[in-house]
Amino acid sequence: MSLPVARTEKTGSRKYRQKFEGHTHFIDGVVHLRCGQRIMTCSQDGSLRVWNLESGEQIGDDWRDGEGGVFTMALSPDGKKIASGGEGGWVRLWDIDTGKVIIRWMAHTRNIASLCWSRDGGRVVTGSYDGTVRVWNAESREIILQIEIRIGSFQPLRAIYSADETMLATCAKFLEIWDAKTGKLIKNIEGHKREVTCLAWTADGSTLISGSLDYSIRMWNTTTWQQIRVLTGHTMFVEAIAISPNGRILASASQDKTARLWNLDNGQPIGLPIQHPDVVARVSFSAEGKLLASGCGQDNNSAYTWDISAIVTEAGLDELLLDLNVSTPFLMTLHNSALSASS
Repeated sequence: MSLPVARTEKTGSRKYRQKFEGHTHFIDGVVHLRCGQRIMTCSQDGSLRVWNLESGEQIGDDWRDGEGGVFTMALSPDGKKIASGGEGGWVRLWDIDTGKVIIRWMAHTRNIASLCWSRDGGRVVTGSYDGTVRVWNAESREIILQIEIRIGSFQPLRAIYSADETMLATCAKFLEIWDAKTGKLIKNIEGHKREVTCLAWTADGSTLISGSLDYSIRMWNTTTWQQIRVLTGHTMFVEAIAISPNGRILASASQDKTARLWNLDNGQPIGLPIQHPDVVARVSFSAEGKLLASGCGQDNNSAYTWDISAIVTEAGLDELLLDLNVSTPFLMTLHNSALSASS
């Protein structure tokens, strides 16, 4: 795939590959589609949009169904569907080829803060401002499991499967681990000083990573549930995290208007922060791991792509690029903006 000429955002020195502009409100999701030539974004302006990765132009019309913002979305494991959730508690499954809604259902009584797919694509997990996590049959729309968690008013509740899908990790005021079959609480993990905003589980299941309003990112051993490392450097809330396909690099997004790359082998930063013109709410690696997409909010509402290979090479860490083209197990990642509208 050829890449467009790199450009420089006037608010920072790092060169971006492409800019995608058109949304009129916070970008709450960015995913790379399986073809390798398109990315998709969702926004609190109520739309999902598909973009040409090379030209930066929008492909087709906005995807819309009903009113209200879209706060979260996830690509199905087979790459054929997008699940979206947001205002009003609705879940929608979209056909990637047609841009049409296949199935919709009222999943919660308040806004949806997060969703993720099971590895086989048969289940969708939703977390909501109503204090419940629900596991759904993606075809019949029947509830398979419900977990009720006490949260504060207008606080988003988020949930993610472990790599082997035997556990669910949830975050809001607390970071907690649950049995994915019975809904029984396994562990309440203490360490963050404020609410946890985003989660990522490594493909081998050995490590859970969390980002927080306390500005930190923490790594946890999932056998002992002890803290392994604390990654510090952000100067405001951590909004999102994502793991590269080869499991060697972590990307993070923050309200401090930067995205950062981290060496997961030692927890050290890779290069300088990637400056943005506004709050960074989302980060997402391409399937081959060579590009990072980021989404902004507040006054910018644009998405960007960045050349990860160049950043890592400049830092003298070429070994972190090994096996980027090798297919890896399905990485479980969850991120949702602390700035998403509450309901």
